[in-house]
Amino acid sequence: MSIVIEIKTHIAKALKDLFDVEVAEQSLTINTTKPEFEGDYTLVMFSFIKELKKSPEDLGAAIGKALETTNPEIFTAHNTIKGFLNLTIADTYWLSFLEKNYANQQFGSSPANGKKVMVEYSSPNTNKPIHLGHLRNNFLGWSVAQMLKESGYETIKSCIVNDRGIHICKSMIAWQQFADGATPQSTQTKGDHFVGEYYVRFNDEYKKQVEELIAGGMTKEVAEKEASIMKGTQQMLLDWEAGKPEVIELWKKMNGWVYEGFDVTYKRIGSDFAKMYYESDTYLLGKTFVEEGLKQGIFFKKEDGSVWIDLTEDGLDEKLVLRKDGTSVYITQDLGLAQEKYEDFKYDQSLYVIADEQNYHMKVLKLILQKFKKPYADGIFHLSYGMVELPSGRMKSREGTVVDADEMIEEMVNVAKNKTEELGKVKDFSAEELNELYDIIALGALKFFLLRVDPKKRMIFNPEESIDFHGFTGPFVQYTHARIKSILRKESEVRSQESEARSLLKLEKDLIMLLEQYPATIEQAVTEHNPSVIAIYVFNVAKLFNSFYAEHSVMKAESDEKKQLRLHIAGMTANVIASGMGLLGIKVPERM
Repeated sequence: MSIVIEIKTHIAKALKDLFDVEVAEQSLTINTTKPEFEGDYTLVMFSFIKELKKSPEDLGAAIGKALETTNPEIFTAHNTIKGFLNLTIADTYWLSFLEKNYANQQFGSSPANGKKVMVEYSSPNTNKPIHLGHLRNNFLGWSVAQMLKESGYETIKSCIVNDRGIHICKSMIAWQQFADGATPQSTQTKGDHFVGEYYVRFNDEYKKQVEELIAGGMTKEVAEKEASIMKGTQQMLLDWEAGKPEVIELWKKMNGWVYEGFDVTYKRIGSDFAKMYYESDTYLLGKTFVEEGLKQGIFFKKEDGSVWIDLTEDGLDEKLVLRKDGTSVYITQDLGLAQEKYEDFKYDQSLYVIADEQNYHMKVLKLILQKFKKPYADGIFHLSYGMVELPSGRMKSREGTVVDADEMIEEMVNVAKNKTEELGKVKDFSAEELNELYDIIALGALKFFLLRVDPKKRMIFNPEESIDFHGFTGPFVQYTHARIKSILRKESEVRSQESEARSLLKLEKDLIMLLEQYPATIEQAVTEHNPSVIAIYVFNVAKLFNSFYAEHSVMKAESDEKKQLRLHIAGMTANVIASGMGLLGIKVPERM
């Protein structure tokens, strides 16, 4: 039980004993006391001052005195400022907490709760490599799944690969026309990069052909339809849907190149999936929804044969679910996929990590499933996130202005190498150890920077800023962990001892208090589906430890008792940092 829950329980009992008033514990607001006031935790009393017809001073005095009288092992002092009751928690409470948990590497994890959550993330297209925008998606999806797992949920990570459609055919026709039989092997190019080059090549050629047709007297609208490379692409899509053998063979070959490239990137960044779904397998699944929806009157057919749903009464608008030629649209496919995922895993909740550009689409998906009264409909949750931009502006795949994930990682590794060498503290590392360290720092910097911002916010990525060893960064937290491990290596024996005999200095107490909040921080992050809560917390732990360590020596403490106390604090701090960073998918080195 956390200290905040304990405080709420005792306050609810005090109010009942003192005033015969029943107050729900969850309705009580408890905050950490502001630094300018004396105390550790603060009760906000405004919600029941009027009901009890007491002045804030009298009410605070009565509750504070009752808490100290009935629970002297927890509460040692109180003071009231306006409607706020500040409570001081006994040093012995914090010392007892530390004694129980300083070596507990599972601190913060919860037992299994019997609930199952699917987390769908990544969702790449097979016409281009994974880029910086995909990285935020991957890191968010993986981290949220890991946080849920730590909180007792069974988690299933899944990915839907967009492997069919006109955009895939664009890469295919460009390869046919311009590759002259080249392959990733013959050009020594990573497979997804290789195919992505032909997606850009298509758009370059398409622009050129449209410009030539306009120069010949066509309107822009007509030229865009008549460009030969676009006509060829549209025919290729029809041939694919008809199952033309040579088109299917080319499609499989080029997608195979891309998957080989994806696998390398996924392994490098730590993304993994229990189940991969492919749009080429799922795009027809939603057709049964259309048939059933027409029978139930959920959908309606227009004169041209297209099928729609009217969501105007729900505050939305009419939505197309089947084209007049009988082909599916994205919402149709997603209805089918949601059903297939449920049949595969019988989930309680299904999280979709998708950019905020699809907010409307996801509202429609959930609403349609609710109208069908699907048992899993209410469990659909869209983890919407803002796009990643560069200082120079937004990235565009078709123009070749995206930041490739593999190239970004290599750039980060080089920055990590340069920054580490500047500090000059790795002279005793082997070449292999250095390469591993640079990789850990680079990926730690990248993940932390992309996860430290609330997912709902758009963000600008700056590689140099992300790898600063002194700022709000992954390397700062990693360096603090390595620093603590260095301290602990110097002490061969860390003993357990009686906590009641000791008292705490301010920074010792502040740090233990912050460590105690770790389980509640995980709970908040899970409730909000927000890894930035963890990132901010571990940064604050690292920052407070550095303040503590600058003020109080561990190895040269004023007594052996203090030395052991501070070793316990250091050990627990290292465990919490390692655990918190682990929830973000970030490794913490033993040495830096």
